[in-house]
Amino acid sequence: MPIPSATTISFEFGGNHLRKTVLDRFWEKVDKRTGCWVWTASKTDVGYGKINIYGKFITAHRLSYEIHRGKIPDGLVIDHLCRNRACVNPDHLEAVTQRENLLRADTMPAKHIKKTHCPQGHEYTSYNTVVSNGSRHCRECRRLRSARNYRKRKEIKKEAI
Repeated sequence: MPIPSATTISFEFGGNHLRKTVLDRFWEKVDKRTGCWVWTASKTDVGYGKINIYGKFITAHRLSYEIHRGKIPDGLVIDHLCRNRACVNPDHLEAVTQRENLLRADTMPAKHIKKTHCPQGHEYTSYNTVVSNGSRHCRECRRLRSARNYRKRKEIKKEAI
């Protein structure tokens, strides 16, 4: 939802009827003393700045992006290049796909996608990799495990006779 930055918002505070623009409300909550413009007001449970506009909370970094860069393109999310969730500096914000955002972060999918070899040291190549239920598996390890299980079953059958 694009927010016109000059829009005046009226609200009650301490029994007084106040009128401020979105920009006024935005800037009074930003500390620009470092490279990151740190959001000093209300934050979400995971550390993103948030602001109430028209009775709805929106994240401060998304508002900052829209104020400084324009509408966030459909299908994209805002990534903090500085990795500081409280930062609203537009130079530290970039519109990217959700996948790109996850892969840039310190997340399990990012850690797994960066792996080039399986735990046994076999390289993940297009030939040696099987994808099942969204997870990569080493074809060589599967082949070795299957052969080992086959030998065990054959040995058990032999002992049974």
